[in-house]
Amino acid sequence: METVVDPLDAGLIDLLESNGKVEGPPDILKRLEKRDLALVMSRGHRLHLTSKEILFFQGDRHKGIFIIQSGLVRTYYTSTSGREITLAYWQPGNFVGGPDVFGESIHMWSGVAVRDTDVVMLPGSEIRGLMERIPEFAVALVEALVFKGKRFSTLVQLLGTRSIAERLSHLLLALSSFYGVSKEGGIAIAADFTHEDLAHMVGASRQWVTTTLDRLQEKGVVRIRKRQVIILRPDLLSPVSRASSS
Repeated sequence: METVVDPLDAGLIDLLESNGKVEGPPDILKRLEKRDLALVMSRGHRLHLTSKEILFFQGDRHKGIFIIQSGLVRTYYTSTSGREITLAYWQPGNFVGGPDVFGESIHMWSGVAVRDTDVVMLPGSEIRGLMERIPEFAVALVEALVFKGKRFSTLVQLLGTRSIAERLSHLLLALSSFYGVSKEGGIAIAADFTHEDLAHMVGASRQWVTTTLDRLQEKGVVRIRKRQVIILRPDLLSPVSRASSS
């Protein structure tokens, strides 16, 4: 079943590849019987995070996974130069902290709460026994790992085959389709996305995004008003028009 995406809950892959819809990640708790669900939850530790609170850092020792009960968690990678790329935003029913689920490595990504969030930390030492005891839990966990594997693969393909400029152009078009309102002779992106937000979603620096938007403004493609982007010539952001002008 396809899930309509809220752009605030979407990462680079969702916005560039989905055309507004994506395959929803499996809810690893939904398929469990009440008794099995109670057993899984009893082996975990409940945590509450406030907005912007870090759940785990890239490079931290892995101790288990975090099942999201409410709220939203962003997972991202930080390069040695400090640049970030957002993998995705994960909602209730998803888990973060993989790909290792048994707690025998280090975290390859960081996770941060985007809004007030409740999670259950399930220690890796408990997961193997739960998988052996509850087949439905094991299947759900494998399905979730498969989904995440596809997400990683798509991210690599996007980063390897599309330039940063192409990713930014696609992102602006996608955001305008979700949040576009008529304003000043163009389509204004009504949501409040900072240049840093855009940079994290396309794998660029904030300075690069700012410079590129300034150039697009000079060419009459966009207009910037108090950090809001107004798209004047969406046709010049499309792949067809870029190819014909190259």
